[in-house]
Amino acid sequence: PLVYDVMGSATAGIISRIVTHPLDTAKARLQAPNATFRGPMDALLRTYRREGIRALYGGFSAVIVGGTPGTVLYLTSYAAFRDSISSAILNRHGGSSVHGDNSKAHLSQGEEFAIHFSSGMLAETVTCLIYVPVDVVKERMQVQQNINTDPQSSKYKGSWDAIRKIMRTEGMRGIYKGYGATLASFGPFSALYFMFYERAKLWSKEYINKQSQDDTENIGSETVVKDGDLPLLHLVTCSAGAGALASFLTSPLDMAKLRLQVQRGQSAAGTSPKGNSLSHQKVQY
Repeated sequence: PLVYDVMGSATAGIISRIVTHPLDTAKARLQAPNATFRGPMDALLRTYRREGIRALYGGFSAVIVGGTPGTVLYLTSYAAFRDSISSAILNRHGGSSVHGDNSKAHLSQGEEFAIHFSSGMLAETVTCLIYVPVDVVKERMQVQQNINTDPQSSKYKGSWDAIRKIMRTEGMRGIYKGYGATLASFGPFSALYFMFYERAKLWSKEYINKQSQDDTENIGSETVVKDGDLPLLHLVTCSAGAGALASFLTSPLDMAKLRLQVQRGQSAAGTSPKGNSLSHQKVQY
């Protein structure tokens, strides 16, 4: 049921963010211009020692308030797009429904890849309407120790203060800064993640079923294990492996996205007394 999908997505998003937000902060500070950290652990330790645990959770409230609905929309829209595209292809092939037991038999390997990739891209296109403002606030909060501007006028005191200042000085363009770059980063990541994840789950099911068939000598049986029946260890391994590979492939795009989103607008950064734009100085980010 949809309500279960929504509640499950929201709960999973909150729990995962509580655990991983400090690592996300370390990543953001490593990707920021003029970063002096030697690695993720160095970024975590130095940030904690200098600024405390609060700095590691910079922008956390924005993620929980805005990112949780975004996660729900992301996962549910991915499932909706996947089922719609699969049904359209199956109907063209004369199949019954994407939910039918034999539906996968009507889809080629290339079609399955295309379905997961396009569904991920479409889901991200919709979800970025929520994700981009959240991401702009989160990343500016996470890297603001690198911004060498007047703290009285530019330093954000919290997520809501960041939203107010961005809206006042940069308008909606500031809130949606880097939408194209975000889509260019999150879109391929989402598409690649689900493509790898679905393929890994299929391999897991085939492996478990083969083991079961060998044990029972029932070689001719249909698929025994379905998605919901996969052991937790297999699901975690599939998800972690898919996420790691997709992150590795899209990391350059993610860095470009972050640098665009933490870049201050002209009105926010101000100009020098001689009229020279601060965009030529290090304080632009």
